[in-house]
Amino acid sequence: MVTPKLSTVFGALSDPTRLAIVERLMVEGEQPASTLAEPFFISKPAISRHLRILEGAGLVEHRVDRQWRRYRFRPESIGTVDRWIGQYREFWSAAFDRLEQMLLDSSDKKDNDHA
Repeated sequence: MVTPKLSTVFGALSDPTRLAIVERLMVEGEQPASTLAEPFFISKPAISRHLRILEGAGLVEHRVDRQWRRYRFRPESIGTVDRWIGQYREFWSAAFDRLEQMLLDSSDKKDNDHA
């Protein structure tokens, strides 16, 4: 499957209903659309649109089980977000390491000046 664009994934997750659906699928596993719609006060067509957007972003997929569509979370889809966050994690980790070293060097200098 093609890796979804970061903006597509974030766009899909930016809606509270879609985010809640993804979180529910992550925690509870595969579920039919009707079960996913239960906690929301929205129409069936609206829940179908949300699920189509999540599928388009590669976050969920469905399979047909007789007359039901059963949806599941695709954990590999978060790889795009993980890689993006990883870049910033590395950047900030290195920045904090440099800051720590600068503070240690400054402290050592002050200690030597007072000796």
